[in-house]
Amino acid sequence: MIKVAVVILNWNGKNYLEKFLPDVVKNTPGENFEIWVADNGSADGSIPYVMENHPEVKILELGQNYGFAGGYVKALDMISAGYYVLLNSDAKTSPGWLEPLIRLMESDTSIAACQPKIKSLEDSGYFEYAGAAGGFIDFLGYPFCRGRIFDVTEKDTGQYDSTCRIFWASGACMVVRGDLWHENSGFDEKFFAHMEEIDFCWRLKNRGYKIMVCHESQVFHLGGGTLEQASPRKTFLNFRNNLLLLYKNLPSKQMPWVLLLRLEMDMLSVLKFLFSLSFSNAFAVIKAHFAFFFLLPSYSKIRKKLQKERKVDLHPQIYRKSIVADFFIRGKRYFSSLNFGK
Repeated sequence: MIKVAVVILNWNGKNYLEKFLPDVVKNTPGENFEIWVADNGSADGSIPYVMENHPEVKILELGQNYGFAGGYVKALDMISAGYYVLLNSDAKTSPGWLEPLIRLMESDTSIAACQPKIKSLEDSGYFEYAGAAGGFIDFLGYPFCRGRIFDVTEKDTGQYDSTCRIFWASGACMVVRGDLWHENSGFDEKFFAHMEEIDFCWRLKNRGYKIMVCHESQVFHLGGGTLEQASPRKTFLNFRNNLLLLYKNLPSKQMPWVLLLRLEMDMLSVLKFLFSLSFSNAFAVIKAHFAFFFLLPSYSKIRKKLQKERKVDLHPQIYRKSIVADFFIRGKRYFSSLNFGK
C-alpha cells in the first residue's frame, strides 16, 4: 500500500488541536497512514500538548511562521509519502472520512488532487465557505464553489452528491499525489496564505491533470481560524494573490485584457469599502495592487516556464460569465442556477 501522510499545519492553534486532533487520530486508519503536526513557530504550548497527549502523532517544528503556503512547502519537503492530506487544524473529521478520498485517487492516475464535501461545523446542514462541494473560477478570476457563491452558502440537501471534476480543491482538506506536489513545487510560498490552492490546482490542470471532489467523504470546517473575514491583511492577500495567479496561469491571449478588467473591478471594491467606511480594507486593495506590480519582474520568468509546460486549453473549464454580475445583478445565489454553456 502507498503511504498516506495527514499533515496538519499549526500556528498557535492549541485550542483547535485540543478540540479536533483526537477525532483525526481516532478516525484515521492505522496501517500505512501517518499523522503529522507541522508547527509554524507556535508560542501557545501546541507542541507540548501534542507530545503529551498524542504520542502517535509525528511532530515537525518549523521554527517560525512561514504562512499556510510556505509552511506546507517546508513541511512536505521533509515528509515522504505517496499521498499528502492537507488538513486544517480547525477541521472535524468523522469515521470513514479518508478512505473514499484515497480510493478515488487510486482509481485514476490522472487525478492529481481531490477534496471531500466541506460542511459547516457551526451548522452541519450547510456547506462551508472554504471549498463547499468543489471550487470553480470565472473568467475574471473570481472563485466560487458548488454550494457557495460569495458569502451565500447553501443547505446540503444532496444536490451535489456526485463525484466530479472541479477547478480547484480546498486547502482546508486536500489530498494530493506526493510526486506531483514535488514536481510542481507545491504552493507558491510568496502567496503566504489565500488563493495558493487555486494557483496550485490551476498549474496542475494546465498540465492535463484532473482535480476532483469526492461526495462520499465529508469534513466539517470551522473556518476563519487564522485571519478574520474582515481583516485588512486577508483583504490584501486575497486581492494581491488573485492578480498573481491570473498573471501566472492565463494564456497570453487572455492575460492582458483579463488583468486590466480585474484591476478596474478592484477599484469598484475600493469604492464599496469606502462607502461602508471600511477605510483599512480600501487601503489594503490599493496596497495589493502596488505589491502585485512590484512582484511582476520576479514572476515574469515563472510565467514563461509555466506557459511552456501548458498542455491543455482550460477555457471550457472556466465559467465564461461574470459571477459578480450573476450574483449582484441577476440575483443568482446558487451554483445550480449558473449556466456553464456558451
